[in-house]
Amino acid sequence: MIMSKKIRIGLVEDQLLFREGLKSLLSSWVDFEVVFESQDGFSVLEKLQATTNVPDVLLVDLSLPAKDDKEFDGIAVTDAVIQNYPDIKILILSVHDDESFIAELIERGAHGYLVKDSDPDEVYDAIVSVHEKGSYINHRTLVAIQKRMSQKDGKPEISKMYPGPLTKREIEVLQLVCQQMTTEEIAETLFISMKTVNGHRNNLLGKTGSRNVAGLVLYALKHEIVSLS
Repeated sequence: MIMSKKIRIGLVEDQLLFREGLKSLLSSWVDFEVVFESQDGFSVLEKLQATTNVPDVLLVDLSLPAKDDKEFDGIAVTDAVIQNYPDIKILILSVHDDESFIAELIERGAHGYLVKDSDPDEVYDAIVSVHEKGSYINHRTLVAIQKRMSQKDGKPEISKMYPGPLTKREIEVLQLVCQQMTTEEIAETLFISMKTVNGHRNNLLGKTGSRNVAGLVLYALKHEIVSLS
């Protein structure tokens, strides 16, 4: 698949050899353009403020070096970027295939999670997915989210957490969002306009208190609107 406009990518990775290798891989695809690099987390915001070419997707290493004994890892970068640059999609990279890390980062607002030994094709698919669909939720992430939900005591009362119940149409849209469908695909499936789909998605974000599409998937699993089975 060839994009009409290149996806601008940023890399936040402290290991020079890995960063250069990843940059070379991404640059080999005509759909991508690496426009931003940082070897640490604490200078990311400063560098973003200084550039006129803000990335669409930011690949962030989970483990980043501290400064003056102050930690600024991938979780801190995720929090800071979401607060200051909400349009940037964040894809976490990590050597850890740790379910608790995965689930927490999705809860914090990351749009996807990849282990560093992922196949190059999956890296490509993940970047395109977070850019076009707002999330990359693979089976590993779904399992991590579901396990995290099962480990928590009881289920939260929806009425206390969210302003109102979901309509039948909103549930239909949410289920299709969880299938990683694009706005256009959802519109075609439900025979409604893309504008209407976007309206339902915005309502879903507001009612569920989700930060992004990945958060909607988390909500849907938590409240058994969708399941792995």
